Amino acid sequence: KSVGSGVMLRGARPTGTSLDYRGQEVCPREVLSLIQRALWQKIIPFMEDFLNYPWPSHQFHPIIHHLKINWLGLLMKFGIDAISFYTSNYYIDLKTLAEARKVDPAKFYDDLGQKKMAIAPPNEDAVTLAANAVSGVLKDEDIANIEMVLFATETGVDLSKAAATYIHKLFNLPKRCRVVELKQACYSATFGLQMGLAWLRQNSEKKVLLIASDIARYEFNTTAESSQGCGAIAMLLSANPRLLEIESVSGFCTKETMDFWRPNYFDIALVDGRLSCDTYMRFAEETWQQYAQLTGRKFEDHDRFCYHTPVAKLAERTHKKLARINGIKNLTEEQIDYQVGQSLIYSREVGNCYTASLYLGVLSLLENVTTDLSEKLIGLYSYGSGSSGEFFAAHVVNNYQNQLSREHHQQMLATRQELSVAEYEEFYRFKTPVDGSVLKLPTWQTGKFRLQALEQHQRIYEQVE
Repeated sequence: KSVGSGVMLRGARPTGTSLDYRGQEVCPREVLSLIQRALWQKIIPFMEDFLNYPWPSHQFHPIIHHLKINWLGLLMKFGIDAISFYTSNYYIDLKTLAEARKVDPAKFYDDLGQKKMAIAPPNEDAVTLAANAVSGVLKDEDIANIEMVLFATETGVDLSKAAATYIHKLFNLPKRCRVVELKQACYSATFGLQMGLAWLRQNSEKKVLLIASDIARYEFNTTAESSQGCGAIAMLLSANPRLLEIESVSGFCTKETMDFWRPNYFDIALVDGRLSCDTYMRFAEETWQQYAQLTGRKFEDHDRFCYHTPVAKLAERTHKKLARINGIKNLTEEQIDYQVGQSLIYSREVGNCYTASLYLGVLSLLENVTTDLSEKLIGLYSYGSGSSGEFFAAHVVNNYQNQLSREHHQQMLATRQELSVAEYEEFYRFKTPVDGSVLKLPTWQTGKFRLQALEQHQRIYEQVE
């Protein structure tokens, strides 16, 4: 269904008749549902038989393949089939940090909405965080069908070699596989999601491994220090997903902005906090307006919302702003908690994990809401400083609960070790050699994978269980 057809763009599901971005009437949802049902019941079985028939002449194979990717790929659903999360075994409570920095704890707990920061020991990096997340999502039967690994990070370990190559080796993925590292601040995982799904529409029998992994670090005794964190999300993308169906329609924008950056010669990021927050909120409004025009949807058509979450309060403020521009002036605390509160639970415990942040919110929502979210529409806002933003939506799949590891993730958070300020500072002051000399790293507690050593400028990873 093309833009020029006069029918709602593929992937959009309006509630009732509305106007598209050109002011033309779109089909009511009921009509679209009838059309879709007829296609699946009549046309799709015929096409599947046709495409799977063992045609005798080899010369027809490219034609059959072309029909397959353009016919079945058009009508199948695509999205997130499985998801897993990993964070460091260590954290610091922001009350402890506040006392050491002689700051009122309410500034962190109430003004930022944060409780704890995950702290990575020196033998963990973006690769080990990612590998530990992947171990929770990848099953043996998935490996043969993976032909693409997308690794989103802004705290990579090499300026040339993609972190995805380490994941490819650690999990013995097929040699016929594309791997790449993606960078655009915190936004790149969303680009990876859209790129991976676009590829799957042409290769619906395959799967994509999408990873978002980062360690957020800032200078000691700065205003940004309290918004650190670390973590990784691993997602398996596929046709007919069992967790979330991702719509192909979205609003997005980019404008070069110096709100957050890290030169190659810096170990930590530089940030203009006020500019970053202002740009984040402005892009949320702009991308929402694009999305609403393209889909004909209203704010209240979405059951829940998930936001990129550097700090929880920014997500809540942005949600209130989107409500106001949609004519809802005063959201109650109960409404805010219902619409976004459950998506912020894990972020309050972990802190900022950059590229993984939005998808940690998605996981938090799915694992902490006690009612059934099946078939509910979720609004998603992704932002990356520098700056890019995107607003899109997902439908929760029936029986999605079977794809979650709620007890595992919550036990991981509950059994972490609390650090003193001195221990936290010692971790972050630890320096690795830059002259190629050998360093065997101490065995701080990690998950299944850790950084074991550095030798001749090479990073050596190992599986520890």
